[in-house]
Amino acid sequence: MTVLVPRMLSRLEDLLEWDGPATHLIRVEEQQQDGVYRIRAELPGMDAKDIKVSVDHGMLIIDAERSEEKKDNYRSEFRYGSLHRSAALPAGAEEQKIHASYDKGILEITVPVGEKKPSGRTIPIEAAK
Repeated sequence: MTVLVPRMLSRLEDLLEWDGPATHLIRVEEQQQDGVYRIRAELPGMDAKDIKVSVDHGMLIIDAERSEEKKDNYRSEFRYGSLHRSAALPAGAEEQKIHASYDKGILEITVPVGEKKPSGRTIPIEAAK
């Protein structure tokens, strides 16, 4: 029973992050330290041109398309599919300064994080005359 619970929780986590039947999740590692939010994503065997990083309304989005085919005299083998992952950027993230690099199967994205700017405002109330 003690082994079953961690497996069930892991499976539940995968289901909650599931984006649909046509896509697969990208495994990531996230950290925020010294004013920088860093996310590293596993994308082995990909070309940088097949990876797209975008930001929309405070969400960092990683999309990748994989297609590979190998043929020899006796058989052929192929792999293909869409990969997707999104992550909420921390408060104060400077979206215009996001930097992404790809090396040896690892996509690394860095986002400078400044001070959290207050959101909202106080509305003055006029007294009736």
